[in-house]
Amino acid sequence: MFSESPIVRRQSRQIMVGDVPVGGGAPISVQSMTNTETCDVEATVAQIERIVAAGADIVRVSVPSLDAAEAFGQIRQRVNVPLVADIHFDHHIALRVAELGVDCLRINPGNITREDRLREVIASARDKNIPIRIGVNAGSLGKELLRKYSEPTAAAMVESALRNVELLDKYDFQDFKVSVKASDIFMATAAYRDLAKQIVQPLHLGITEAGGLRSGTVKSAIGLGALLMEGIGDTVRISLAADPVEEVKVAWDMLRSLRLRSKGINFIACPSCSRQNFDVIATVNELESRLEDIDTAMDVSIIGCIVNGPGEAKESDVGLTGGTPANLVYIDGVPAQKLGNTDLVDELERLVREQAARKAAAAADVIVKG
Repeated sequence: MFSESPIVRRQSRQIMVGDVPVGGGAPISVQSMTNTETCDVEATVAQIERIVAAGADIVRVSVPSLDAAEAFGQIRQRVNVPLVADIHFDHHIALRVAELGVDCLRINPGNITREDRLREVIASARDKNIPIRIGVNAGSLGKELLRKYSEPTAAAMVESALRNVELLDKYDFQDFKVSVKASDIFMATAAYRDLAKQIVQPLHLGITEAGGLRSGTVKSAIGLGALLMEGIGDTVRISLAADPVEEVKVAWDMLRSLRLRSKGINFIACPSCSRQNFDVIATVNELESRLEDIDTAMDVSIIGCIVNGPGEAKESDVGLTGGTPANLVYIDGVPAQKLGNTDLVDELERLVREQAARKAAAAADVIVKG
């Protein structure tokens, strides 16, 4: 059952991305990014809706041209989630999406380098109360920094970020967050640790270009998991060469595992062995698929035998322990009923949904009484 995380989070200044607070002790927000052609408004809106349904708090949209900026304006009108516009090279695009209702501007200091152009963007953001993300990437550092450091390094990324922080400070603009991303987890984590000591603004975490679904998930879990356990990070994006919905799922799994946010089901399942009394793997996979719509925070344990099953079940909202001649179901840590293997998944789904409904009703009752 969900308990408080022992992680002590870094103190940071809070900004608002639309109606989502970032930093200042707010829940760590989950982000993803569309990979559709932005000018295809219908496809982009449909993907944003799928990303939001999966649990994203904020969605980033690439805006590579002024035509895409106009499409972004149409998209902004059709979705309710806060949108970040991803801007590179042309500051005029940033100015246009600001007029069209963007919730946050992501700019890359490696490719918008002229101060007069950045000053225009800052002035527009201030006028319209739009926060900015300084998004430093190891793969797009400025030429001067590459000459100084010879190659991308953690120190080079931090220096790039701090130069832009100083510029925002110069114009007394404080509503910003910063990211220092690299595909190398050692470089990225070193940069974030260094930067966390030098600024008070919120940090957007990511291991950029992490890879496909499996390898990218592993890289992100190692790098971002290490930072989050140290209390570093206010918002996260898992960068995968995969469906953006998978990025959101991985982010939520990570935050649930660290007890930093509670939403949906945390499955506890054994890898299975010859002692199992039912097909654990098939059961868990089917339940995960069927129960994705549940938002109530719950622990559900699926253990194939009596070695560890009872112990895990006693700490779960719903627990299944394999046994002979029947499997034993626990509800709130207490033995409740036995189930055979026939229709096992159907019965477990019913029990989990009933428990979720009870927990949701109890939470609502507490809110009403409060």
